Amino acid sequence: MQIILGLIAIVATFINLYLYGKGKDYKLAMAMGLSFTGLALLAAYSMLSDWVIAEDWSALLDVVPTMKTALWISTIISILLNMTPIILERTLKKGRS
Repeated sequence: MQIILGLIAIVATFINLYLYGKGKDYKLAMAMGLSFTGLALLAAYSMLSDWVIAEDWSALLDVVPTMKTALWISTIISILLNMTPIILERTLKKGRS
């Protein structure tokens, strides 16, 4: 499930950037990108929670150290990419003033 939600988040992020590039309203796509990123994180947490309940310590030991880093990096990239249009708009407005 987290892979599907992550892919939707990536697509929504690229739609966000595309709409901004075309000068159209991008805020819904930005909200969708950030929302699906959050849902993908919750799906990953849910999977880990299931492993803890099942006491599958070997799965946790194999996956969690790498997954932690990957989730942090992908979340930070998602936030930065989705916020890029807002940052660019504010920068351009300051330049025009």
